[in-house]
Amino acid sequence: PGQTVALVGHSGSGKSTIVGLVERFYNPISGSITLDGHELKDINLRHLRDTIGLVSQEPVLFNTTIKQNILYGTRKDQAPPTDKDIEEACRLANAHDFISKLPQKYNTLVGEKGALLSGGQKQRIAIARALIKNPSILLLDEATSALDTESERIVQAALDNAATGRSTIVIAHRLSTIMDADVIYVMDKGVVLESGTHESLMTSGGVYAEL
Repeated sequence: PGQTVALVGHSGSGKSTIVGLVERFYNPISGSITLDGHELKDINLRHLRDTIGLVSQEPVLFNTTIKQNILYGTRKDQAPPTDKDIEEACRLANAHDFISKLPQKYNTLVGEKGALLSGGQKQRIAIARALIKNPSILLLDEATSALDTESERIVQAALDNAATGRSTIVIAHRLSTIMDADVIYVMDKGVVLESGTHESLMTSGGVYAEL
Protein backbone atom coordinates (compact mmCIF):
# COMPACT_ATOMS: atom_id res chain seq x y z
CA PRO A 1 0.00 0.00 0.00
CA GLY A 2 1.19 3.52 -0.84
CA GLN A 3 3.86 2.34 -3.27
CA THR A 4 4.33 3.21 -6.92
CA VAL A 5 4.72 0.13 -9.12
CA ALA A 6 5.68 0.51 -12.78
CA LEU A 7 5.27 -1.95 -15.66
CA VAL A 8 7.44 -1.50 -18.74
CA GLY A 9 8.06 -3.47 -21.91
CA HIS A 10 7.74 -3.36 -25.66
CA SER A 11 4.35 -3.36 -27.41
CA GLY A 12 2.67 -6.73 -26.90
CA SER A 13 4.52 -7.45 -23.66
CA GLY A 14 1.30 -7.76 -21.65
CA LYS A 15 1.13 -4.35 -19.96
CA SER A 16 -2.39 -3.55 -21.19
CA THR A 17 -3.58 -7.01 -20.15
CA ILE A 18 -2.54 -6.14 -16.59
CA VAL A 19 -4.77 -3.03 -16.74
CA GLY A 20 -7.72 -5.19 -17.81
CA LEU A 21 -7.04 -7.66 -15.00
CA VAL A 22 -6.74 -4.95 -12.34
CA GLU A 23 -10.02 -3.37 -13.50
CA ARG A 24 -11.51 -6.88 -13.64
CA PHE A 25 -12.68 -6.66 -17.22
CA TYR A 26 -11.65 -10.32 -17.12
CA ASN A 27 -10.22 -12.68 -14.51
CA PRO A 28 -6.91 -14.60 -14.67
CA ILE A 29 -7.10 -18.18 -15.95
CA SER A 30 -4.55 -19.24 -13.36
CA GLY A 31 -2.73 -17.65 -10.45
CA SER A 32 -4.06 -14.77 -8.40
CA ILE A 33 -3.85 -10.99 -8.17
CA THR A 34 -3.74 -9.04 -4.92
CA LEU A 35 -4.26 -5.31 -4.63
CA ASP A 36 -3.27 -3.51 -1.44
CA GLY A 37 -3.02 -6.94 0.16
CA HIS A 38 -6.50 -8.15 -0.87
CA GLU A 39 -7.37 -10.91 -3.33
CA LEU A 40 -8.81 -9.06 -6.32
CA LYS A 41 -11.56 -11.54 -7.17
CA ASP A 42 -12.91 -11.31 -3.61
CA ILE A 43 -13.48 -7.54 -3.83
CA ASN A 44 -16.95 -6.29 -4.80
CA LEU A 45 -16.69 -5.11 -8.41
CA ARG A 46 -18.33 -1.70 -7.90
CA HIS A 47 -16.24 -1.10 -4.77
CA LEU A 48 -13.09 -2.05 -6.69
CA ARG A 49 -13.77 0.37 -9.52
CA ASP A 50 -14.78 3.10 -7.08
CA THR A 51 -11.41 2.56 -5.39
CA ILE A 52 -9.42 3.00 -8.61
CA GLY A 53 -8.79 6.27 -10.43
CA LEU A 54 -7.88 5.53 -14.06
CA VAL A 55 -6.00 7.90 -16.34
CA SER A 56 -5.43 6.48 -19.82
CA GLN A 57 -3.46 7.52 -22.89
CA GLU A 58 -6.53 8.87 -24.70
CA PRO A 59 -8.90 10.43 -22.14
CA VAL A 60 -12.59 10.39 -23.05
CA LEU A 61 -14.19 13.81 -22.61
CA PHE A 62 -17.84 14.50 -23.32
CA ASN A 63 -19.34 17.45 -25.19
CA THR A 64 -20.32 19.34 -22.07
CA THR A 65 -18.62 21.65 -19.57
CA ILE A 66 -15.28 21.10 -17.85
CA LYS A 67 -17.11 20.94 -14.52
CA GLN A 68 -19.53 18.26 -15.70
CA ASN A 69 -16.72 16.19 -17.21
CA ILE A 70 -14.98 16.17 -13.84
CA LEU A 71 -18.20 15.30 -11.98
CA TYR A 72 -18.60 12.18 -14.15
CA GLY A 73 -15.80 10.72 -12.02
CA THR A 74 -17.76 10.73 -8.75
CA ARG A 75 -18.79 7.54 -6.97
CA LYS A 76 -22.49 6.63 -6.69
CA ASP A 77 -22.30 6.69 -2.87
CA GLN A 78 -20.35 9.96 -2.75
CA ALA A 79 -21.77 13.24 -1.48
CA PRO A 80 -22.03 15.67 -4.42
CA PRO A 81 -18.66 17.46 -4.72
CA THR A 82 -18.73 21.19 -4.05
CA ASP A 83 -17.14 23.78 -6.32
CA LYS A 84 -14.31 23.90 -3.78
CA ASP A 85 -13.82 20.12 -4.11
CA ILE A 86 -13.67 20.42 -7.89
CA GLU A 87 -11.18 23.28 -7.69
CA GLU A 88 -8.98 21.31 -5.27
CA ALA A 89 -8.92 18.31 -7.63
CA CYS A 90 -8.00 20.64 -10.49
CA ARG A 91 -5.22 22.28 -8.48
CA LEU A 92 -3.72 18.84 -7.80
CA ALA A 93 -4.05 18.09 -11.52
CA ASN A 94 -2.29 21.35 -12.52
CA ALA A 95 -5.51 22.32 -14.33
CA HIS A 96 -6.94 25.18 -12.27
CA ASP A 97 -4.69 27.89 -13.72
CA PHE A 98 -5.54 27.25 -17.36
CA ILE A 99 -9.25 26.76 -16.55
CA SER A 100 -9.32 30.10 -14.72
CA LYS A 101 -8.09 31.87 -17.87
CA LEU A 102 -10.93 30.52 -20.02
CA PRO A 103 -13.88 32.92 -20.63
CA GLN A 104 -16.41 30.62 -18.95
CA LYS A 105 -13.89 29.02 -16.58
CA TYR A 106 -15.31 25.73 -15.22
CA ASN A 107 -18.46 26.20 -17.31
CA THR A 108 -16.48 26.18 -20.56
CA LEU A 109 -17.72 23.65 -23.13
CA VAL A 110 -14.92 21.30 -24.21
CA GLY A 111 -16.40 20.25 -27.58
CA GLU A 112 -16.85 16.79 -29.07
CA LYS A 113 -14.23 14.48 -27.50
CA GLY A 114 -12.66 17.55 -25.89
CA ALA A 115 -11.69 18.97 -29.29
CA LEU A 116 -11.50 22.56 -27.99
CA LEU A 117 -8.71 21.66 -25.54
CA SER A 118 -5.08 20.71 -26.15
CA GLY A 119 -3.83 17.20 -25.43
CA GLY A 120 -2.17 18.30 -22.21
CA GLN A 121 -5.28 20.16 -21.06
CA LYS A 122 -7.51 17.15 -21.74
CA GLN A 123 -5.16 14.91 -19.80
CA ARG A 124 -5.19 17.24 -16.80
CA ILE A 125 -9.01 17.29 -16.83
CA ALA A 126 -8.89 13.48 -16.87
CA ILE A 127 -6.56 13.50 -13.85
CA ALA A 128 -8.93 15.83 -11.97
CA ARG A 129 -11.82 13.51 -12.86
CA ALA A 130 -9.88 10.55 -11.46
CA LEU A 131 -9.12 12.48 -8.25
CA ILE A 132 -12.63 13.83 -7.56
CA LYS A 133 -13.66 10.52 -5.96
CA ASN A 134 -10.47 10.46 -3.84
CA PRO A 135 -9.36 6.99 -4.97
CA SER A 136 -6.94 4.97 -2.87
CA ILE A 137 -5.36 3.49 -6.02
CA LEU A 138 -4.27 5.27 -9.21
CA LEU A 139 -3.93 3.34 -12.47
CA LEU A 140 -1.96 5.31 -15.04
CA ASP A 141 -2.04 3.67 -18.48
CA GLU A 142 0.62 5.39 -20.61
CA ALA A 143 -0.91 8.67 -19.47
CA THR A 144 1.77 10.90 -21.03
CA SER A 145 2.82 8.92 -24.11
CA ALA A 146 0.74 10.98 -26.58
CA LEU A 147 2.02 14.36 -25.35
CA ASP A 148 4.83 16.62 -26.49
CA THR A 149 7.76 17.21 -24.15
CA GLU A 150 6.45 20.40 -22.50
CA SER A 151 2.94 19.01 -22.01
CA GLU A 152 4.43 15.79 -20.64
CA ARG A 153 6.41 17.77 -18.06
CA ILE A 154 3.30 19.56 -16.79
CA VAL A 155 1.11 16.45 -16.80
CA GLN A 156 3.82 14.34 -15.14
CA ALA A 157 4.05 16.90 -12.33
CA ALA A 158 0.27 16.58 -11.91
CA LEU A 159 0.52 12.78 -11.82
CA ASP A 160 3.25 12.99 -9.19
CA ASN A 161 0.96 15.20 -7.08
CA ALA A 162 -1.92 12.78 -7.54
CA ALA A 163 0.16 9.74 -6.58
CA THR A 164 1.20 11.16 -3.20
CA GLY A 165 -0.18 8.92 -0.45
CA ARG A 166 -1.80 6.51 -2.91
CA SER A 167 -0.92 3.09 -4.29
CA THR A 168 -0.08 3.74 -7.93
CA ILE A 169 0.31 1.39 -10.89
CA VAL A 170 2.04 2.98 -13.87
CA ILE A 171 2.02 1.46 -17.36
CA ALA A 172 4.95 3.26 -18.92
CA HIS A 173 6.03 4.16 -22.43
CA ARG A 174 8.84 6.53 -21.56
CA LEU A 175 11.35 5.55 -18.88
CA SER A 176 11.56 9.19 -17.77
CA THR A 177 8.10 8.83 -16.21
CA ILE A 178 8.97 5.92 -13.91
CA MET A 179 12.49 6.55 -12.65
CA ASP A 180 11.22 7.27 -9.13
CA ALA A 181 8.95 4.20 -8.89
CA ASP A 182 9.43 2.01 -5.81
CA VAL A 183 9.64 -1.09 -8.00
CA ILE A 184 9.72 -1.56 -11.78
CA TYR A 185 8.66 -4.79 -13.50
CA VAL A 186 10.06 -5.44 -16.98
CA MET A 187 7.66 -7.57 -19.05
CA ASP A 188 7.79 -9.51 -22.29
CA LYS A 189 5.00 -11.74 -23.68
CA GLY A 190 3.18 -11.72 -20.35
CA VAL A 191 6.22 -12.74 -18.31
CA VAL A 192 8.19 -10.62 -15.84
CA LEU A 193 11.82 -10.73 -16.96
CA GLU A 194 13.33 -8.64 -14.17
CA SER A 195 12.33 -6.23 -11.44
CA GLY A 196 13.89 -3.65 -9.15
CA THR A 197 14.44 0.07 -8.82
CA HIS A 198 15.58 2.18 -11.77
CA GLU A 199 19.10 2.33 -10.35
CA SER A 200 19.41 -1.40 -9.69
CA LEU A 201 18.03 -2.34 -13.10
CA MET A 202 20.37 0.06 -14.89
CA THR A 203 23.33 -1.29 -12.91
CA SER A 204 22.49 -4.92 -13.72
CA GLY A 205 22.63 -4.14 -17.44
CA GLY A 206 19.69 -6.37 -18.40
CA VAL A 207 16.67 -5.83 -20.64
CA TYR A 208 15.59 -2.64 -18.85
CA ALA A 209 18.91 -0.94 -19.51
CA GLU A 210 18.38 -1.52 -23.25
CA LEU A 211 14.81 -0.15 -23.45
